[in-house]
Amino acid sequence: MEKEEIRALCRQYTDLTDEEITELLNMSSLLQPMADIEEADMFIDCPMIGGDALVIAEAKPTKVPSSYKTAVAGMFAKQENEPAVARTFRLGIGTRQMKATTQENGVTIQTVEPIRRGERVIGVLIREKRTNEDIQLNEKFHLSGKGYEAIASSLSRISPENNWLTECIDEALLLVNRKGVIVFSNSLARKLYQKVGYVEDIIGQPYANVQLEMTGDGSKPADRDYSYEEAAVGNRVLSIKRVPLDSEDISFAVLMRDITKQKEQEKELVLKSVAIREMHHRIKNSLQTVASLLRIQIRRSDSPEVREVLSESMTRILSIANTHQLLAHEVADDVMLGEVLKNLRETALRAYIPQNYTVSITIEGDDFKVDSDTATSVALVVNELLQNALKYAFHEGDDGHVRILVTRGALYSQIIVEDDGEGFRADDPDSAHLGISIVRTMVKDKLQGDIDIRSDSRGTRIRFHFLNRLMKPVE
Repeated sequence: MEKEEIRALCRQYTDLTDEEITELLNMSSLLQPMADIEEADMFIDCPMIGGDALVIAEAKPTKVPSSYKTAVAGMFAKQENEPAVARTFRLGIGTRQMKATTQENGVTIQTVEPIRRGERVIGVLIREKRTNEDIQLNEKFHLSGKGYEAIASSLSRISPENNWLTECIDEALLLVNRKGVIVFSNSLARKLYQKVGYVEDIIGQPYANVQLEMTGDGSKPADRDYSYEEAAVGNRVLSIKRVPLDSEDISFAVLMRDITKQKEQEKELVLKSVAIREMHHRIKNSLQTVASLLRIQIRRSDSPEVREVLSESMTRILSIANTHQLLAHEVADDVMLGEVLKNLRETALRAYIPQNYTVSITIEGDDFKVDSDTATSVALVVNELLQNALKYAFHEGDDGHVRILVTRGALYSQIIVEDDGEGFRADDPDSAHLGISIVRTMVKDKLQGDIDIRSDSRGTRIRFHFLNRLMKPVE
């Protein structure tokens, strides 16, 4: 991002003075040589109001691979993802070698130093290096994540005499000879068999007597076949791989891992997603009930003014209900923004365009996921803007066009709603029928963005920004 864009973001989301922002930006010229010397990614972050941090400058090393595929300047650094940054801001002291999760969901190791202006910490200097969790965070080797050929190649070099090497493997390992007898087990295998109920030593026993896996049809797999199975043994779930080996003495190896906790977490996620979908379904039903009650009141009222107010309220409620209907069909608690806007378009065309009007609504630009809070807030704002355009911008018999343009950004995204109608005075206090107060409140308080309104005889253009909740890199 350009320095002026970063400066604008700092003014919006931090309490830093212009002098402090300038000092941090001036320091950014030092990042590239530091990145090359350290052979690491270098960043400058500044503190945001609320506790998170804003990345204002970055530099990638030129001689070694970076941990990042895209630029992250202008994006948030969440406290829970980067505890070293949060600690340094909180305590004002350096933090060494702490694991962090990047904006691209990668894992790095951070070293963080405070940047001071007087007694105040106005930013932090961050050095990040890539980490291979299998090596740096766990000294053991992982075989279960590799392909069949790689496993066979690794295990073919192992013999019962290589006890020190087999203890470096992070899976339970059995070696079975040509007679089908277990001739070796590492300590993890012994512990695993004890956990599932075996009391005797499995060394020297025929593997057929203690094997825990079966093929899909219930028969035992042949010794020379490669196989994989997730087997339920008592209250545990095991992943079991059988790997034939090209060895004179050893027929095959068996790799086992206890995945009970992983399976329980998967079940919890499924139950959670079901509960979330059920919640959105019930909210949708409740809102549709309220809309139906309003529709009854509209039919019973003799006052055109009352009918108009109730109709507008009903449409707002239905815009939220439609969004919850979309969320009720999603596994996660987020939804594609394009689907939300398409539903709003169809509702608006049915509700506000008389038969003798020819007005079209088009949706253009980016489509991406937003969370449920953002989706419902955007739905209310866009519904209000469409309602205003279709009710007030065109006269009977006019041909008109309303355009919705969506632009995705790294930190915040933008939606423009524009029409080619007759326009209005944006500063006219009598323009209350446009519902601009509702729109301004939603954009500022719910979406943490800003809004710009321009209108003249050629039409109206309303642009608003909203803060990205799902911090994923722009493709």
